[in-house]
Amino acid sequence: MAGTSDTVADDDALYVLTAVLLTPAQFPSVLGDDYPAACAALTLEPYDEGYGLVLGQDGSGARWTVVVEDVSLVAVAIAAWDCGMEYDLSPDDRSVVCSLPGWPLAVGVAAPGVAAPHDPLPEPEAEGTDPAPLAPPDTESWGPAQRRMGADEIAHQWVAWREQIDDETAFITPGGADGAGGKDGNDVDAEEDGADAGPEGEDQDDELNAAAKVEPKAEVDVEADSAAGGAVKADTGAEAESDGSDAAAENPAKETPSGVHPGVRRALAEARAYADTPPPPGRVRSSFATGDARMLRADGPGWSLVARTDDIAFILLDEEPGEVLPVGRGTRLPGLLKALDALAVRPG
Repeated sequence: MAGTSDTVADDDALYVLTAVLLTPAQFPSVLGDDYPAACAALTLEPYDEGYGLVLGQDGSGARWTVVVEDVSLVAVAIAAWDCGMEYDLSPDDRSVVCSLPGWPLAVGVAAPGVAAPHDPLPEPEAEGTDPAPLAPPDTESWGPAQRRMGADEIAHQWVAWREQIDDETAFITPGGADGAGGKDGNDVDAEEDGADAGPEGEDQDDELNAAAKVEPKAEVDVEADSAAGGAVKADTGAEAESDGSDAAAENPAKETPSGVHPGVRRALAEARAYADTPPPPGRVRSSFATGDARMLRADGPGWSLVARTDDIAFILLDEEPGEVLPVGRGTRLPGLLKALDALAVRPG
């Protein structure tokens, strides 16, 4: 393999542009809700040790993704690049698992001295059996990939997002109690479907009531980032593009007896169920935060959650393009976050 400083094209060389980890604790979330799903997107077996993905171009300019077993080497290279240091990432040939045509993530740079990035031509002798070139997930319209990328960006920019929430005015329950303490500490498990909810919210979970009262909601504008291979840019003044759904439509929460967005209720209920039935590896991930807190990321069918174990949570939903729904801490959220942190995968 060769670095991008090389300017003489060599058809047998791979000019490394970037690399990412594919492990249970750290993987490109655009590829799936969990580690097995991300591996399946690349037709890889979800081995516990994980992989390193090296993205580059060959001497003709074709895009290639080289999958290697030497996760530690790739991690060191990424850490060096993040610090602005040069690092020649050259995995041993014996650690190479396979080479896949294309790139699974967006890359905004190109190798010098070779043709512009393009998909490699099929091998004539393959007779149509070559795998289709990898391509980044569609991020032009709101969907699972954008939703997960948005949650990742909130985790990376937690302070900026948290500063937008005023606890004194945001987390107010319909009964008048604030989201920090709740009214009666009632259990939402008794009313997962929102049935028989009184007008005063006495039978609601306090953090759910808090989530329903935040207004206005922040929005996420998702854009592919070159180095991160699909990171997002948060812009609370921009409208996220959708696939035809009206992001400004009336909030479905207003149609439920509890005033709680049904997607928020569903997401918290499914996240709570993870404690009883552990999800696939990587569905819940825990990383360092300031102090003794942890940053949590959890995903499920149609929803993503990001939270600090000592603070509130944010939820993003497929059915709410660009919307970020804050969830007040209340009396039950701390227990939920503690349970999720206990079962979460952590970086080694």
